[in-house]
Amino acid sequence: MGKDFTRGENPEIRQFSIVDKTGKAVAYTGEKCLDWHGHLVGDHVAVAGNLLVGEATIQHMLEVFEQTEQSDMSLAARLLQALEAGQKAGGDRRGRQSAALKVVGTEAYPLVDLRVDEHVDPVKELRRIYEIAREELFPFVSSLPTYQHPTGRLDDVTKRELKLDVD
Repeated sequence: MGKDFTRGENPEIRQFSIVDKTGKAVAYTGEKCLDWHGHLVGDHVAVAGNLLVGEATIQHMLEVFEQTEQSDMSLAARLLQALEAGQKAGGDRRGRQSAALKVVGTEAYPLVDLRVDEHVDPVKELRRIYEIAREELFPFVSSLPTYQHPTGRLDDVTKRELKLDVD
């Protein structure tokens, strides 16, 4: 990654975590971020937070994410499980308000982009929405236009359902 992200205006109140396409992970937490604040970096993962009840929140997130590494779970499913673990460990010290899950790939659009705001139990609601999207939305992502296939790719069953010509 090679860039010093701590340079610039007010690095002491900034926080970031990045995992690049090769799996290299880095994180930074400014010394004046609001307590509890911190980050953990593992193999192909970085977990960070501020305004948390304590370090246990990110520790549990990291543990759950690493425990699912050899599973057949998608990245989105693993990230959601980690969010659930962080919430169970205490989460945000201000209470529950929002949760989001975003996974990007090589295309101009995200593979997963789900968000819940102003909800009494946002992580639980995010799980509910994720399960619906897993059944009704995610299967169609592979048919969307891509850089390699600008017109998209539909399987024969979908083409028939849409009454399109099947070769």
